[in-house]
Amino acid sequence: MALHVFYAASPRPMLVNCVRPLVAELTAEGLLAGHFFINYWLEGPHVRLRLRPASPAAASEVRRRAEEALTAFLRTRPALYEVDSGFLKDFYNALFDIEFPGEDRDRYMGEDGRMNLRPNNTFSLEPYAPEYAKYGGPAGVELAEWHFRHSSDLVMDAFRTMNLHLRTVLLGTSAQLMMVMASCFLPEEDRLASYLDGYYEFWHRAFPGTGFIGSQEYERNYAEMAPSLGHRFAGIRAAVADGELGRLPSFLRGWAAHCLELRDRVAGLATRGELLFPAWDGPAREDTGQERAEPAGAAPLEKLTHVPAVLPRLLSPYMHMTNNRLHVTIRDEAYLSFVLGQVLREPAPTTGAAPGGTGTGRTGTDRAAGA
Repeated sequence: MALHVFYAASPRPMLVNCVRPLVAELTAEGLLAGHFFINYWLEGPHVRLRLRPASPAAASEVRRRAEEALTAFLRTRPALYEVDSGFLKDFYNALFDIEFPGEDRDRYMGEDGRMNLRPNNTFSLEPYAPEYAKYGGPAGVELAEWHFRHSSDLVMDAFRTMNLHLRTVLLGTSAQLMMVMASCFLPEEDRLASYLDGYYEFWHRAFPGTGFIGSQEYERNYAEMAPSLGHRFAGIRAAVADGELGRLPSFLRGWAAHCLELRDRVAGLATRGELLFPAWDGPAREDTGQERAEPAGAAPLEKLTHVPAVLPRLLSPYMHMTNNRLHVTIRDEAYLSFVLGQVLREPAPTTGAAPGGTGTGRTGTDRAAGA
């Protein structure tokens, strides 16, 4: 069940005050078997809330309760900003032109040739199209949905307990979650550094000529973050490599345990030949999912059983979607991957803050993360 909630404001209050208690109640009553959310921009900024009823019989009650909760929230806490009147309309149209260059743009486009905008403070029930191409077929999607539930709960709890409205805290939290997940999937230092460099390059290539993804300014800003971030990264990698997650603050400890289990599940699926990927190597869009056609003459879906090849392929969308839930911009995510790749190539400092800090200065999240 997919509900798209068009809300042109920070999604934080909706997630904390509406979605979080809703899924907690439905789960406690045995009505819900899974849930997750993502943020998206197509036809205006919105939250895509996915709810899996525990049974067909529970579906109508899950829908009724969800629609009731969303209606009450939008009535009492409406978003006041209108995308149609501000600079974000041009930004979203630039994304639209990049991601929808062909004929499939027509269903989202108005007579003026620009992207349609849905009414603010509304929601609708939409088809859910699992991204089989991106996550490795049915078994890969099932695993992704299991992971997304954990990631969604982690982010909603972080919104509730941390000062993520502060940019330094948000970026520091994102950097640490990226450190942990990447270290769990790719423990080898050289391989991890090359992966992070490639992750930055991917985003740089994805938005050519837009200025969305920086380069020279990243290098100028790198020196400000490198010393403290390098120390924290070294501490996190050592704790993960030694299997001593107790050395991490509680916020990262649970995430590390989850990421290690996720890695093992990915490896198991790959070894058993249950992950299927298309021959073409490009990200499937969220809106198209399994509908995306393969290029003419391409080979059919094929099994990928080589674990070292599968891990980085799935790490990228897993890591990106956690940043998406945090409401970290692609520009900031690219910057963090650039910095993390650089600090891996520098000697780890012998002094600095404990691994639980933000890496961007002492703020509220140091205490919230247990440093």
